[in-house]
Formats: sequence, C-alpha cells, structure tokens
Amino acid sequence: MAASVRATRCSSGHMARVCRRRWCRQCSWTRKGCVNMPKQGFQPFMESPLHHFKLDAEAQPRRADGRIWCNELPHLGYAVLRGDTAEAGFAQLVEQVTGLALPLKAGAVSQGPQGVLMWTSPDEWLLVSHRQRLADWTAQLDAGFAAQQLFAQTVDSSGGLTLAWLGGTEHITVLRHLGVYDFESIPLGHMVSTVLGKATVQVIRLDTDGVFVVFRRSFADYVWRLLRRAAQPYGFAVCQLEARSDHPLFAQLAAPRPSLILA
Repeated sequence: MAASVRATRCSSGHMARVCRRRWCRQCSWTRKGCVNMPKQGFQPFMESPLHHFKLDAEAQPRRADGRIWCNELPHLGYAVLRGDTAEAGFAQLVEQVTGLALPLKAGAVSQGPQGVLMWTSPDEWLLVSHRQRLADWTAQLDAGFAAQQLFAQTVDSSGGLTLAWLGGTEHITVLRHLGVYDFESIPLGHMVSTVLGKATVQVIRLDTDGVFVVFRRSFADYVWRLLRRAAQPYGFAVCQLEARSDHPLFAQLAAPRPSLILA
C-alpha cells in the first residue's frame, strides 16, 4: 500500500507534499538526511575477499612443525586472455608485452619475475600479476590487438578472483580430502582446474613447498573455511608470506600495494 502524503513544511523550509517517512518529493531529502548527512560523498574502497577473517593479525612465521600453513595473497591482478594461436602475431604480442611466453600445452604455466600466465583452455589463458602492472599490460594488449586486427581480447577479472597459498607436509592430503583429482601428479610449472567441495578452483604448482589455489570472490568465504576445516586434523595456521624476488607470485608482495581508496 502506498504511503499517504500530506502538505507540510519540510526541513529545507518550503511547503511540499511529504510522506509518512518524512520524504519531501520536491527536494528529495529526508529529515535524517537534512540533519546528519555528511557533505562529503561516499568514497569507494577496496577490500580483499577474505578481509573479514583478519588474517594479518593471525599470521605467524612459518615453521617446519608438520602443520598446514595457509594465507591469502591479496589484491593481485587477474586478467582472462582470449585469442587464436593460429593467428600470426598473437603469441608474439603477448610475449612482447608481458615477457611471458604463451603456454600452448594443457595446464602449462609460463612464469617470470613479473607474474604467471596459465593455460586454461585452447583459446583462453589466465594472467596473474601486480594489479597496476596488469592494468598496463591489458591496455597495451588491447591496443596491439586492435592495431594488428587480431580476433583477441583481455578481460580484467581482478575484482572477481583471489588466491591462497597452501603448504605444509600434508598439504596434498588436505586437497585429497576435498577433491577427486590426483593432486600429487601435478608436475611443477603446471595447473589444473578442478572442484574442491562445491567450488571450482585452479590449483597451481610452481615448486615443491606448496600450491596456490585460485578461486572466485563469491566463493572465497566457503573455500577458506573448507581448507581450514580439512586441515584441522594436521594442525592449521595462518602463515606470514614474505616477498621473494625469485618467485613469480611472492615477488608481487614486494611491489607497492594498489591504493585501497578507489579513484
């Protein structure tokens, strides 16, 4: 039922028809808004998908004590790259801009000090790097695709994905509890797309210390709780992640974090 209206003097000082909620149809102000609304508009800000777990406060130096260690690498940049490898100039342009060779085999990962480029399907790749660097790359790639008239595109998915590192003696066992894939068979420098619980993820193995799990922002809470619960029998702890210049993903922690205030 529509609220009844009446003519009265609103907070702005003129006569207008005002509903029961004290909303003036003429000036579009509420009584509360006229009195308490700050003059400065809302300023959007960026938060990690797992920020509400306060992982920084819980993190501790990693030790070889048999526990499962895990933490999020927040605020990285993610871009989906689509194109046809049969088109002349496509692979060359990608390598020229990113410094990463385009992986052509299923599950292969191209890695360098500035990030990783992962094969996800015959005509699709996932690019992960520092967020600002990724924005520069995608702009250069799109300009190059247009200049060479290539049937290709980039899609920035930074706001929809995040990544966690999972390590420890029994980290493969934890993954076995959650998925049907033969995780120990993943070669170094490769990734697989699979399901953990009810969430689709990408599991990346770059070294023998652990794996990286990429998952959607909408499933971040679910995946984190799933990993934590499966690891409880072995002992679970949030670890401090240190920047390593020789590592394609940990190196991104050394770069300045993107501004948490969005322009």
